[in-house]
Amino acid sequence: MSNLEFLKSAARLSDFPRDHRPEVAIAGRSNAGKSSLINGIARSRRPIAKVSQTPGKTALLNLFDHKEGYRVVDMPGYGYASRANTEVMTWRKMVESYLLRRENLKVMLLVMDIRREWSEDEQLLLDLADKQNLQFGLILSKSDQLSKSAVMAKKNKINQELKLDLVLPYSSLSGVGLVPLEKVLFDWLLT
Repeated sequence: MSNLEFLKSAARLSDFPRDHRPEVAIAGRSNAGKSSLINGIARSRRPIAKVSQTPGKTALLNLFDHKEGYRVVDMPGYGYASRANTEVMTWRKMVESYLLRRENLKVMLLVMDIRREWSEDEQLLLDLADKQNLQFGLILSKSDQLSKSAVMAKKNKINQELKLDLVLPYSSLSGVGLVPLEKVLFDWLLT
């Protein structure tokens, strides 16, 4: 049985449930590993979030209810340039509206491929999370692509430079990082 259940897709805040369930936004570049992280959180034999080979497929906010009483919100990826400007603007308005106006939103998890460097896009999301007083965690995905020493060096560098609430290497292949993430989410959302 899965920890997550797909609830619905939403384009506007009016499409969201009118409850008080705390929400975790999963943000990141297209192809960073957001769907793989959601599937890890689900702990299901079958994937609950579609992992696409084509970056930029997620066009709506996808909502999943967690059995522990919180909601995971899969946000469209950013940084994929082949989309039309009008589509990018629509996505931006939808995402900004959610991040700035949704009272249920308590945590932002930014999924970043561990092989990438921190960029202006990531900094904008961190600044927005700070402005909205959200707990913020950086999930360094695809950590199995580097040696253990390179993973620790990257994590330490980010910790020194950014002083984030959470920097966690994660591998969807091995599940490394999943148990500590679940503990942090429980502490942030349910205690």
